[in-house]
Amino acid sequence: MPTTRADVLVSVDWLASHLKSPDVVVVDASWHLPTAGRDAHEEYLAGHIPGAVFFDIDTIADTGSDLPHMLPRPEVFSSRMRKLGIGDGQRIVVYDSLGLFSAPRVWWTFKVMGARDVVVLDGGLPAWTEAGHDVESGPVRRPERHFTARLDNSAVRDLAAMKAIVADGSAQVVDARGAPRFRGEAPEPRPGLRGGHMPGAANVPFDRVIADGRLKDPAAVRAAFAEAGVDLDRPIVTSCGSGVTAAVLTMALATAGARAVTLYDGSWTEWGGRDDVPVVGGA
Repeated sequence: MPTTRADVLVSVDWLASHLKSPDVVVVDASWHLPTAGRDAHEEYLAGHIPGAVFFDIDTIADTGSDLPHMLPRPEVFSSRMRKLGIGDGQRIVVYDSLGLFSAPRVWWTFKVMGARDVVVLDGGLPAWTEAGHDVESGPVRRPERHFTARLDNSAVRDLAAMKAIVADGSAQVVDARGAPRFRGEAPEPRPGLRGGHMPGAANVPFDRVIADGRLKDPAAVRAAFAEAGVDLDRPIVTSCGSGVTAAVLTMALATAGARAVTLYDGSWTEWGGRDDVPVVGGA
């Protein structure tokens, strides 16, 4: 069956009425670009939705990789979720402090790891506080739960797959970075990366599918991709700077009716950091 908004998003009102349900676990997935000068964990400790645990995408990751927040091995993910008190049979509600920025990355991670019921809080923490709901401070510790992780490798693309896709055009590459970065006219937030984009890639900046920290309706999402020449009936690979906002596009595409959507985990941090792959634009 096609994915609907209700399969992906929940409202602040819904969460407020289910916050104390024993089968609901709330996850603060806040993360900021290296250039933002913000500490997501410190901000979480200062104020978060009551009962929320903090998901650090930089440490719940393949820490042996030179690339940031790459997917961890399933057994590592399972262990970390158990310690956070996230387990099988729960509804996982993910949010971030910007409205809709890094939460989709954690939503996607849970989905790829086999979670059956994971949703994103539409509007995130700003919508929660604007509605007049309380926040709490300090760490949250939940009883350990068993989490069964089953990595869906078919949902992820690596460097070798992307080289083949760029060469044969078997899928559409959609880049979520802002247009100046996509064209190589603005510097990357991480040093040492080339400017520009993968040959043949389309550009749909992630904020084109967001309005006031919330995901736009499916018609508006479809229009944003159509404007960039993306065919939702053909395979799509989302990409961005480091695999975070690519997941915003992945989530948006799910609500818009696209089915064959994968994500390039290494994204531009990997591709733009190499000199043996083709790049369009930039110096």
